[in-house]
Amino acid sequence: MNRSEYDKIDPIILLRCYLNNLQIANGLASALEEKKGEEITILDISQVSSFTDFFVICNGTSDRMLHSLAETVLDRSKQDYSLHGRVEGHPDNGWMLVDLGDVIVHLFSPDQRDYYQLDQLWSNGKVILKLK
Repeated sequence: MNRSEYDKIDPIILLRCYLNNLQIANGLASALEEKKGEEITILDISQVSSFTDFFVICNGTSDRMLHSLAETVLDRSKQDYSLHGRVEGHPDNGWMLVDLGDVIVHLFSPDQRDYYQLDQLWSNGKVILKLK
């Protein structure tokens, strides 16, 4: 959908979609925190990206933990929001992505997060939440 098509949509509908996506991002960040995810950040990139509204970025300390965090995101998104995500990447690579459409969850090993610096790459977005 290009910008002129967005201009034709009722602003109230757009606001509701945005707030719903923010609620999903917050809920998933809470689920990751419950599972001991670290350095959790929610970035609002809706004004600088056409493919998604929010990134949730989280560290896991081991391959096993990254897998568990990805499963948590899939389970919680299905259970609480009726969303079916798609996982890309493998824990042993240090970066997994769960694509839920308007919310994308990035799960990193600390080394890979430092290497890719996704937080800095998307620094034009707005930091909504930052947990240590």
